[in-house]
Amino acid sequence: MGGEEAGKRILLLMSPATYRAGAFLRAAQSLGLEVVVGLDLPERLTEYWHVPLGLDFGQVGSAVEAIVAYARERPFVAVLSVDDSATEVAAYANAALGLASNSPQASEAARDKLLMRRLLSTGGVPCPVFRNVGLQAEPGWIASQVSYPCVLKPRRLSGSRGVIRANNAEEFQVAFGRVKRLLLGEGVAEAEGTLLVEDFIPGVEVALEGLLTDGQLKVLTLFDKPDPLDGPFFEETIYVTPSRLPEETQQAIAECVVVAAGALGLCTGPVHAELRVNEGGPMLVEIAGRSIGGLCSTILEFGSGLSLEELILRHALGELVEEVEREGQAAGVMMIPIPVGGMYKGVYGVEEALGVPLITGIEITARVYNQVVPLPEGGSYLGFIFARGDDVVEVESALRVAHHCLRFEICRALPMVERRGLREAGAGW
Repeated sequence: MGGEEAGKRILLLMSPATYRAGAFLRAAQSLGLEVVVGLDLPERLTEYWHVPLGLDFGQVGSAVEAIVAYARERPFVAVLSVDDSATEVAAYANAALGLASNSPQASEAARDKLLMRRLLSTGGVPCPVFRNVGLQAEPGWIASQVSYPCVLKPRRLSGSRGVIRANNAEEFQVAFGRVKRLLLGEGVAEAEGTLLVEDFIPGVEVALEGLLTDGQLKVLTLFDKPDPLDGPFFEETIYVTPSRLPEETQQAIAECVVVAAGALGLCTGPVHAELRVNEGGPMLVEIAGRSIGGLCSTILEFGSGLSLEELILRHALGELVEEVEREGQAAGVMMIPIPVGGMYKGVYGVEEALGVPLITGIEITARVYNQVVPLPEGGSYLGFIFARGDDVVEVESALRVAHHCLRFEICRALPMVERRGLREAGAGW
């Protein structure tokens, strides 16, 4: 296989349900790259759907072996995970193939919140007091040992799934039960599973999007999250950029992210960091070795029209991107929250919402007649609203007005006890 042809081939690892596939595939096409998709699928479905490279991301060793075997015939210049699902697989595969990447240990630390907290604390990064609690622990006793308010969170779930604030011992026990049930439902063994309990961090929340090159951070943008994230659940809604925080505060945020990345060992590629900012300065909530999730990257453009995904791919190919800057317009996105669980039946008012000044698009991602589940158990949104303008305040306002135009029809599911009662009454359920 010629070196020139191999130098144009990349492997993108993704789960079947990812929002990110389209953006990365379009970016690769615009750059003239050949893409091989590594999909997280059972072997029998891989054969049935004729997927060229089906992998089990939960079995890192066998997934990496399959990637290496494939690369012997069709070499890759880069292996990337488009979201959280395969960052560890990508790191191990890149190491096995001799390609530039974060170390497997750094990728694991960015996925496991307990390892992350330990490394951040050791590295002197401002972060909350935390403790690791086994799922078999007696919640009443744990509730008497922690300070309030506190936040319970799973170690490996993303998108705020299972993250719950408790203000007192009674709320703690209820929250513990919910997180435990969620983790058991995800296949976590009760005897081995743990969750984190952290002090709640007051303040405003921001998200930093950046690229690391040899440990040096290039800030691509800093998002404000104008809706308060104070619990009991932590459903993210609006992101707007540029940030309205003072320049010195933004610089302190960037410096905090640099120290955090170094503490975890992250040194190359995209980084997405969540921080709280209060009178004490920035405090790191989480940092991930991947780009922003969902369809949020749609609002970002760089240089002469480059998407975030194009920028990430160029960086992975070894191109210099340090001089590329985000275009200057204000931009925002709203992740449309799921107000109630049940069967999603449709949406009204989209045309009206699209007519709101500064709104550039609406993408409804929920599927009709499918069940939707709100946080903390759920992990998705009804869709996304996008806006651009000259003023960030006006962009934020446009997102709120457009969201107010939308009316979602969700048929609430009846509790099982009600269904059983109807069957017994001969209601023809």
